Amino acid sequence: MLSTLQTKRRGNSNSMANRITAVAAAAIIAGAGLLSGLVSPQAARAEGVANGWQCAQFARLLSGIEIFGDAYTWWRQAIGKYARGNAPEVGAVLVFKPHGAMKLGHVAVVSQILTDRLIQVTHANWSRIDGARGQVEKDVNVQDVSAANDWSEVRVWNNPTKDMGTTVYPTFGFVYKGADKAGTTANARNDAADPIAKILSGGDSAQH
Repeated sequence: MLSTLQTKRRGNSNSMANRITAVAAAAIIAGAGLLSGLVSPQAARAEGVANGWQCAQFARLLSGIEIFGDAYTWWRQAIGKYARGNAPEVGAVLVFKPHGAMKLGHVAVVSQILTDRLIQVTHANWSRIDGARGQVEKDVNVQDVSAANDWSEVRVWNNPTKDMGTTVYPTFGFVYKGADKAGTTANARNDAADPIAKILSGGDSAQH
């Protein structure tokens, strides 16, 4: 586990230099070197992001994972289309459950894996930057704080406070670009938190 000081130092990479406007997001996407989903300025304009990105909209374009709709529905929508799991991979999308004021959940694309419990993500519409939502942040620290080390609970770097946020966010897990495969016990446990996902995945049968 990294010390608090090390975490803060790495978190400092999330500075003003890493904040961008919506239409300029293509430069960060291309520079990140992530799998597929390279977004041109033309594509950004076509998505209507002149006034800011939504997290799901940005994650779809960056990852190449063709899922639409509210962020928390990505976990259930991936069933039968994309592989899911509880281990981070570069280019995978971390799906957050609704929590507190975050009623529609959140999605973020994994950009780097630093340790077994610390990754960085590139995502949109998280921090309020200069009073505005809808902006993209590159290589933001996300720390696994779950008891089982399964990324079911995380803390996320907070730009306004320049530190790891104190809020613990529950997640469903990661959606990968690859095709769906047999369900795992971890997936079945996360599906149980979403009744529709549980039905789509075959319910408790996924555990056997």
